[in-house]
Amino acid sequence: MKTHYTGLVGDVGGTNARFALIDGEGRVRNLHIYPAANFASLVAVIADYLERTMGRNKRPPRAVVAVAGPVLDGESEFTNLDWQVSEGELLAHFEFEAVRLINDFAAQALACPMLAPDALRALGPQLRGAADSPMVILGAGTGFGVAGLARSERGDIAVATEGGHAAFAPSDDVEVEIWAKLRARHGRVSIERILSGQGLFDLYSVMAGMRQAEPTLANEKAVFDAAAKGDALAGETLDRFCGILGSVAGDLALSHGARGGVFVSGGIAPRMADRLAAGSFRARFQDKGRLTTFVEQIPTSLVLHPYPALIGAARELEMMERL
Repeated sequence: MKTHYTGLVGDVGGTNARFALIDGEGRVRNLHIYPAANFASLVAVIADYLERTMGRNKRPPRAVVAVAGPVLDGESEFTNLDWQVSEGELLAHFEFEAVRLINDFAAQALACPMLAPDALRALGPQLRGAADSPMVILGAGTGFGVAGLARSERGDIAVATEGGHAAFAPSDDVEVEIWAKLRARHGRVSIERILSGQGLFDLYSVMAGMRQAEPTLANEKAVFDAAAKGDALAGETLDRFCGILGSVAGDLALSHGARGGVFVSGGIAPRMADRLAAGSFRARFQDKGRLTTFVEQIPTSLVLHPYPALIGAARELEMMERL
C-alpha cells in the first residue's frame, strides 16, 4: 500500500540540510540529513531527496522549508552558506502547488508549544509559563538564531528576527576585555561573534591570551573534548560561554516580553547541558536589575528534540492546508 504524503518539510542550516515527508496523518516520515556543503544549491539537494524517497518526477503537493537566514518577499540569502533561493524558483522547478520559505528559528518558535515534556530539560526552577504569553527561542550553532512566538486565541504567529546580530553587551570587567580584543579583530562585536561555533573557539583563544597561555587547541570541538578531560582553560571558556548565553537569553526575554517561556536550542547547547543546568546560566538570566522579579517568573528550557525546525515546518504546512 502506497503512503499518501501531504507535504515536504525541510530545515536547512549552515552545516546540515534536513528533509522529511509528512504523511496524511501528520507524521514525519523518511528523514534524511545532508551535508549542505556537498550541494551547489537548495534545488539540488531537494531534487536528490525527492528522487531518493519518492522516485523520479514524483513530489508531494506542498513544501515548507526552514532556512538559516532572513526571508524577504519569499526570497532568502543564507547567512552562513553561499546559497540563494526563492519560493518562485522552487515552484517553477518542482511544480509544487504551494511553497513557503520560513526562517529556521521562526519554525522552531512554532514548534515550542508542541514539544512534549520529555523533549525539554529545565534550566533552573520548574516554572509554568504564563498562558497565551509570548515565547522566545534562541540557539547557537554555525550562527546564533532568535525568534519569538506571539500567542492569542486566534492562533500563534512566529516572529522571525536577526537578533543574533545585535550587539554583544559585556557584563563584567572580564567581558569588557573580551569585547575589546574581539573588536580589535572584527570591528563591531555581535552576539554571534561569541555565541556560535566559531565564536566559542574565538572566546577560547581570547581567554588564553588574557591568561598569558598558549591556545593549543585547534577548534571548538577540541575545546569541548579538552574540557571533558579536565583542561582548566577549556572548562573556563565553556563556563563563560554559558554565562554569556544566560545574559543574552534574559535580555531577549525582556525585549520579547516572553512570559510564556524561553527555549534554548541549536547544535551547541545540548553538548553542555549539565553546565547550563548547574552553572551560571540561570543566575545571569535573572540578573536584570529592577526587572529581576519579572524574569524570575519565566521558565527556561533546553530543547532536547533533535529536529524542532521540522516540527515547526510541519505545523506551518498544516496551516497552509487550512487556507
